[in-house]
Amino acid sequence: MNGDHQALALVLFSAFIAVTLGITTWVSRNRRGSAEEFYAGGRLFSPMENGFAIAGDYMSAASFLGISGLIALFGYDGMLYSVGFLVAWLVVLFLVAELVRNCGRFTLADVVASRMRERKVRIASGTSSVVVSVLYLVAQMVGAGSLVALLLGGTSEAARSWTVVGVGALMVIYVSMGGMRATTWIQIVKAVLLMAGAVTMTVLVLLRFGGDVGGLLSTAAERSGHGEDFLAPGLRYGGDWTSRLDFISLGVALVLGTAGLPHILSRFYTVPTARAARRSVVWSIGLIGSFYLMTIVLGFGAAAVVGTDRVRESNAAGNTAVPLLALDLGGGAGSTGGTVLFAVVAAIAFATILAVVAGITLASSVSVAHDLYASLRRRPAQGGARKEGGGERREYSEVAVARLAAAGIGAVAIGLGLLAQDLNVAFLVGLAFAVAASANLPVLLYSLFWRGFTTRGAVWSVYGGLVPAVALVVLSPVVSGSEQSLFPGLDFQLFPLENPGLVSIPLGFLAGWIGTVTSSEPPDEARHAETEVRALTGAGAV
Repeated sequence: MNGDHQALALVLFSAFIAVTLGITTWVSRNRRGSAEEFYAGGRLFSPMENGFAIAGDYMSAASFLGISGLIALFGYDGMLYSVGFLVAWLVVLFLVAELVRNCGRFTLADVVASRMRERKVRIASGTSSVVVSVLYLVAQMVGAGSLVALLLGGTSEAARSWTVVGVGALMVIYVSMGGMRATTWIQIVKAVLLMAGAVTMTVLVLLRFGGDVGGLLSTAAERSGHGEDFLAPGLRYGGDWTSRLDFISLGVALVLGTAGLPHILSRFYTVPTARAARRSVVWSIGLIGSFYLMTIVLGFGAAAVVGTDRVRESNAAGNTAVPLLALDLGGGAGSTGGTVLFAVVAAIAFATILAVVAGITLASSVSVAHDLYASLRRRPAQGGARKEGGGERREYSEVAVARLAAAGIGAVAIGLGLLAQDLNVAFLVGLAFAVAASANLPVLLYSLFWRGFTTRGAVWSVYGGLVPAVALVVLSPVVSGSEQSLFPGLDFQLFPLENPGLVSIPLGFLAGWIGTVTSSEPPDEARHAETEVRALTGAGAV
């Protein structure tokens, strides 16, 4: 990229960073410092505001950069991500949103612990939430590195690495200073920018082909080098039985994983009522649905306008397809229009990454403080006055731990992000979805709908999904055994599939069932009845 691209994009990067830091500073001066303020923004957001924030949280670098890149490289098969991410919201709307808002206070563990022995369940759920969040964060870090590598002409590995470090530092600042309220407003600003950018580019792609979608698809097929196979299933997932099973595994993980993502579940606690939570999801589905339809146009547009070979040459995983498309749509390299559009799209993508990492880091730091730390130090309260004062002190202590946890999680995500810089961001998010669907979804659904569920079943369900999912990823082709692996020089691959969901998700449900039926502890019928009434009616909800 020439100096004009770099200068303008860096100015826009800096402007967004300045605005978001201003929001964070303003919010930090007006906060009360309580756990409810830091974790849930005081529960003051309207359904529309929260819907935009949920959409901002969900439409990540994987959506804007990764999905379009996969479609540009693999055509029809790349569309699975768009369809899977969108369909997943139906599970959230019908099974999760309202019930989670009524049953919990801040985290997934609150829902499960409402009818179980708290300490064991909170430690298990908190551990799972942190693992899922770190995997998701790595994808955003990789997107940031790819974007800046493109901006700088792909010549500076040091700049790419320092970008990952810089994004990590900014996310720690956003979370530690502003908490949920600042993070929510950053998500709203980012969602508006991203939708505006996606609409503009979609319109420009369609105008380039005179509104002829058929012409767009045929040109994309021609320039892809695969001909008509580009528009048919099987280019990425149709080679043999392993790739077909991978296709099924990925689809299951995408559809079921959203309902187990900690940073999505935590958004339902920022509104005052369960009805508001449900309406938030309706708002977010409208925004997310239209956005994912546009990613399909952008992916095929990149293949048709830029060409699959050029996309792959710029970034083997396809993460730079959308910025390259913007450059061509604006008039090409060296043109004023190309310079402006490329810089704007790059800035929007960078804003997307910053906003999403802030939301994920907040959710994971809350899990560390509210679930892990609080469970390990909790002591029985003695006396009414001491209980109230001790509870208030515990809240402030939790918030302090959450801020420290944000720094630790940021450091881990930076390290893994530097390691995984050559993987596609949408693919990395697919792994996070598989772990979320394996460890978090079974225990959530069992807790909400199974009257006989016990504490042992809850703990076994979490670890029975989490441990196999992580182990299968480590033993998969993602980590070793091929040139595209994290460690291409090593080969300890034992599991043939790239996505573990097809195996680990059933294991999570099976472990929860076995743990429950073999438990000597009788289920607490009274607490289940109380939880059921609260979940369905909102009576007694926080």
